[in-house]
Amino acid sequence: MRRRTVLSTALLLLLPVAGCAAAPDDGPHAGDHWRPRPGTAWQWQLSGRLDTSVDVPVYDIDGFDHPKATVDRLHDDGRKVVCYLSTGAWEDFRPDADRFPKSVLGKGNGWKGERWLDIRETDVLEPLMAERIDMCREKGFDAVEPDNMDGYKNETGFPLTADDQLRYNRLVADLAHDRGMAVGLKNDLDQIPQLVDDFDFAVNEQCAQYGECADNTPFIEADKAVFHVEYELPAERFCAESRELGLSSMRKTYELGVWREAC
Repeated sequence: MRRRTVLSTALLLLLPVAGCAAAPDDGPHAGDHWRPRPGTAWQWQLSGRLDTSVDVPVYDIDGFDHPKATVDRLHDDGRKVVCYLSTGAWEDFRPDADRFPKSVLGKGNGWKGERWLDIRETDVLEPLMAERIDMCREKGFDAVEPDNMDGYKNETGFPLTADDQLRYNRLVADLAHDRGMAVGLKNDLDQIPQLVDDFDFAVNEQCAQYGECADNTPFIEADKAVFHVEYELPAERFCAESRELGLSSMRKTYELGVWREAC
């Protein structure tokens, strides 16, 4: 539900949509956790009533909003299920929101009720994120999609460095792997070369719009899926390149509801 950088209110307006073609299926397990292969088709739905009828092997849904029964139902249909969590920003609407001390809350990240976290404060954040990922595991999710993983590139209110971000992102990846779950790197294109070995797939927003899709190549070369969405570009502007690069691409609206058009 995030862009590479902070979104303005104007950019959150929904635009008309266009279509693309279907994508191939997902791949096997790797070691003790799942690793989707390039070209794996997916559905990403973070708002509205969940539609489980989309014929794709991977669903990415909100970890707090859905019970174990939903994950079980998707598993019964042969799907892998990814747990969306915000790990780099605080959200005032989450049930654990009051457990985050004010000292780690920074500037707003462009979304109502959300503020960047001081990711340097791992003594505070690690146990909170561990509990969130425990929740995902207990509900039966196969993987975690940690969001807001590029705070150091934004105006967070904290003097975050690239090293701070690498350290924190690896911490989140380790928390997922320690629980037998796969984990995806969200955006953070500049650090892909350093982090590709730490993550099992990537999730990217709007790389075509910004001319950055080739930056995901290290994941493809490592036989790891890149789950990609565009919000504003018509299909004919990105699907050909996506197929050439091996990305798992589709067009969505900013709301990330049911609607999708896959390449």
